[in-house]
Amino acid sequence: MSSVQLKKLKQQMDNCRQCLEAGYSIAPKAIYSGVYSARTMIIGQAPGVTEVEAGRPFNAGSGTRLFDWLKAAGFNEKKFRSEQYMTSVTKCFPGKSKNGGGDRVPSRKEQGLCRSYLDREIQIIDPRLIIPVGRLAINLFYPSKLSLAEIIGLRKEINNRFIVPFPHPSGASRWHQIAENREKIAQAIEQIAGLRAELGL
Repeated sequence: MSSVQLKKLKQQMDNCRQCLEAGYSIAPKAIYSGVYSARTMIIGQAPGVTEVEAGRPFNAGSGTRLFDWLKAAGFNEKKFRSEQYMTSVTKCFPGKSKNGGGDRVPSRKEQGLCRSYLDREIQIIDPRLIIPVGRLAINLFYPSKLSLAEIIGLRKEINNRFIVPFPHPSGASRWHQIAENREKIAQAIEQIAGLRAELGL
């Protein structure tokens, strides 16, 4: 695959209005970052307000915590953002939830409308390591019936790609704040660090 193909895909994502045309109240501006030569890909749930403002995935608090985990696995944030690839299940900010408690979770239909873009990103970039972050992204690779406690720290291989999930690093999430769950995150960090050495990431 080539950088030309990725550039064309990015233009398609930037110009996409499928969700708006389907009646969903979103803020169109596809958020992603990275290069076609990336060997590691992070897939989040959907961009938030600060991501739209900054024009990059995992900005502010969530990004700080995520990169703390990645730093423990041997990654440098600045280098990672310039050399690897970051995207999400849905590309645009879905807006706030009706009850005002955080961002709205994209519907299954919205996820389906965006799915072809994500599939193409994976196909073009062909990463060796995928790190799904948060439940929506994790469910792309693991059965939804499994709890996070059963999934986090569990390495998986699909089509010669390794999958190592992280929970959502949002400050609103309590899961990663529980002691036994932090042990699971430490296992995931060890898995990623091991793959970095094994694959030369």
